[in-house]
Amino acid sequence: MNIKSYRFEDANATPKIQPMPTVDAFAPPQFQSRVIAVSSGKGGVGKTNISVNLALTLARRGIRVALLDADLGTANVDVIMGVHPPYHLQHLITGQRSLAEILIEGPHGLKIIPGASGLPDLADLPDAQRDVLLRSMVALDGTVDLLLIDTGAGVGRNVVQFILAAGEVLLVTTPEPTAVTDAYALMKVLAGYQLPVTIKLVVNNVSKRGEGETVATRLNAVAEQFLGRTVEVVGILPYDKNVPNAVRRQTPLVMLNPLSPMAGGLNTLAERLWSDVAPESVTGISHFFRKIVALRTIIGG
Repeated sequence: MNIKSYRFEDANATPKIQPMPTVDAFAPPQFQSRVIAVSSGKGGVGKTNISVNLALTLARRGIRVALLDADLGTANVDVIMGVHPPYHLQHLITGQRSLAEILIEGPHGLKIIPGASGLPDLADLPDAQRDVLLRSMVALDGTVDLLLIDTGAGVGRNVVQFILAAGEVLLVTTPEPTAVTDAYALMKVLAGYQLPVTIKLVVNNVSKRGEGETVATRLNAVAEQFLGRTVEVVGILPYDKNVPNAVRRQTPLVMLNPLSPMAGGLNTLAERLWSDVAPESVTGISHFFRKIVALRTIIGG
């Protein structure tokens, strides 16, 4: 785990944001779209806020990104984006609307697939509705470079299903002991299925120098000792007083305060995330949704 390359940005200092590589340097490794789940062991750690702002950070550099709000309990990507979608996933899976009709075009070409609170777990959907969702979503394969999935928080089977199917997860935590404990709990559940999952850790809301590195080192140590897994830290994001204001104004931070400490950290996260992909790890959206169906019997559908 390489954490020495990360420099803590003082929230009171003027951030030094290095330019990201151009779109050519971010060219997708192969035709299939990459799929990454964004999850957390508990709510309130900034998971959805990171999902939205990371998606925009990547999109503004020319990467074709689709953001799926898959928090089927309390979908709120639209709230952070400040949009009011007339249609959402419920309309898609019931056949009332097509994917093209529920898609929202965001800044920099970001495609937003709005969720709907109160939807049942994927495992509980009737076969016909699940098939509608699968057929609709696979149409995105190859038309976007990245499908970023904002899952729910916790260790529910819907969250686990999305992570196992994606095979790659950004696990968001904060230095708070409860958040770290719950992040480990999610890692433990994933390890129990003995399926390949790449865990990339993001430590959010760090207020002290070295605090994020300490959290990352501790989580990696217990994961190696008790789960036989390693965790790669890809982002340490500082506490930023601009974040609550952006949420209240329903405007993504990277648009409202592009030079803020948090925006600088997201810039580094985006660069690291997109530069370390192995071509063989990109299996595409079609494969992702086929695994969703296959996992029903493993997880308890």
